[in-house]
Amino acid sequence: MTVSLVSGVRLAALLGLVAACVGGPAAPALALAQAPVDDGQWVRPAKDLASTRFSGLDQINTRNVAQLRPVVQFSTGVVRGHEAAPIVAENTMFIVTPYPNTLLALDLTKPGAPLKWKFDPKPDPSSQGVACCDLVNRGAVYADGRVFFNTLDNQTLAIDAKSGKELWRVKLGNIKLGESMTMAPLVVKDKVLVGNSGGEFGVRGWLIALDAATGRTVWKAFSTGPDKDVLIGPNFKPYYAKDRGKDLGVSSWPGEAWKIGGGTVWGWISYDPELDLIYYGTANPGPWNPEQRPGDNKWTSGVFARKSDTGEAVWYYQYSPHDLHDYDGVNEHVLLDANVNGQPRKLLVHPDRNGYIYLMDRATGQVLSASGYVPITTSTGVDLQTGILKYNALKDPRTGETIRNICPASPGAKDWQPSAYSPRTGLLYIPHQNLCQDAETSQVSYIAGTPYVGADIKMNPGPGGKRGLFTAWDPLTGKKAWAIDEFFPVWSGALATAGDVVFYGTMDGWFKAVHARTGELLWKFKAASGIIGQPVSYRGPDGNQYIAVLAGIGGWAGAVVAGNLDTRDGTSAGGFVNAMKDLKAYTTTGGMLYVFALPQAGAK
Repeated sequence: MTVSLVSGVRLAALLGLVAACVGGPAAPALALAQAPVDDGQWVRPAKDLASTRFSGLDQINTRNVAQLRPVVQFSTGVVRGHEAAPIVAENTMFIVTPYPNTLLALDLTKPGAPLKWKFDPKPDPSSQGVACCDLVNRGAVYADGRVFFNTLDNQTLAIDAKSGKELWRVKLGNIKLGESMTMAPLVVKDKVLVGNSGGEFGVRGWLIALDAATGRTVWKAFSTGPDKDVLIGPNFKPYYAKDRGKDLGVSSWPGEAWKIGGGTVWGWISYDPELDLIYYGTANPGPWNPEQRPGDNKWTSGVFARKSDTGEAVWYYQYSPHDLHDYDGVNEHVLLDANVNGQPRKLLVHPDRNGYIYLMDRATGQVLSASGYVPITTSTGVDLQTGILKYNALKDPRTGETIRNICPASPGAKDWQPSAYSPRTGLLYIPHQNLCQDAETSQVSYIAGTPYVGADIKMNPGPGGKRGLFTAWDPLTGKKAWAIDEFFPVWSGALATAGDVVFYGTMDGWFKAVHARTGELLWKFKAASGIIGQPVSYRGPDGNQYIAVLAGIGGWAGAVVAGNLDTRDGTSAGGFVNAMKDLKAYTTTGGMLYVFALPQAGAK
């Protein structure tokens, strides 16, 4: 592991450079929904509605984190990729497994956190055949005594948190069309927000708001099609001219290609209660072969701001118009408040797959800065006047031709794995990858329920040879503070704490704690399987702070192990196998919850 640190003098200088990016002084921004006092629970994967993944607990800190020890080890009984965040509420921990999406409730009031109850949703086994990138689930959410989660076969369920009794379930998609559901829901006021997966099967993306009490659909917003389907009306005011016009979700596609055009919603959702706006990204257009879908292909690979009660679109920005390389826009949008030009401003920070970290005004959709955070060959920057990504035509896919050294690769500079933000340091902590690829596209026909891609990909380690990075980024200056090189892609989520400790996991099974200000390694623990889960922090019934994470290799990056794929076929798993042929030598499958505490804490 190698850490590169911007020197103290250089960092101090960088903190004066915001004028170059956003025209104002650089002070640590404040997390929008940060509570003054942490209630000790972790009720949603992102911790708060602003998606900071920041814990206000500081019992575990830089001085004592080296004393952490495991106090709970619980097997989930499932051996596919464990990408979920454990949820903690009512002195209970809730875990959703990969398919078959079992919901487990562990009693934190008892030593060893024994199983309290288990709920088996019994999803349709056929759904495994339409899962693009392993049989993952990214977690549940707790609200008002209920736990909400999704199943791979497109069902959303509400479960009573105390008894494990099913309260309602609704089916929202069709596996025969290639639809699946892998995202974690978000509860905003009295609505449960859920979206679909399956862009690689030519499905049409959507976000649905369900009534939390009954499961009834309140509104549904498609990502492609006419304005009435996308919930675009007179109050839709995108900042950039390129996103204005009538029925662009149709006219920016050839013929009726928008009906099978992707734009699924399988990532993260944030919410600003003051503006009453939800923010979420849309995924890639289908197929991957861009020559089959001329046009901007709206409203894919971008971000929507919508009113939570009605779903009405307020603004939209497209990160990757006419997406050429599978650069979904579904990564997290972290909501921060900071002074810009001496005036308070509502900001949004988004590390995109296309290689740029965007700092935006979340009230208007204006891009204030877009800074590259990995080596990029596919584009040369973002025009802040027009908002347009400036593609490098030399790397554009051309049917029947192999285009080499495409950087970043299709999983992007960062995929789904969520970053964390600390209002103490003003830094965003980003788990991500350093990968490039060679790609050859081909004509592909749409057949419902089958892959609709039209590209053969082979990924490779990026410049320097290290496939993973963990980067601390100052979103106001648009500069790196420090970075850690990792042997494999960092496919886990990140956790930042008030003890100035940041946690993340590696695909070869190390769970690490580093200093939030310097990146210094403070502690590590070897798990039985690679870690691609989302770490969380909570206060136990005994008043002590705990750290929890799920281990279990898999996901797109770990499919070579979870699916026991043949490493001789480098195009397998969408080309990821070519970059991960050695992973089998470093980890095995597994599904295990680990909970850590300081020595004085009990096993609760």
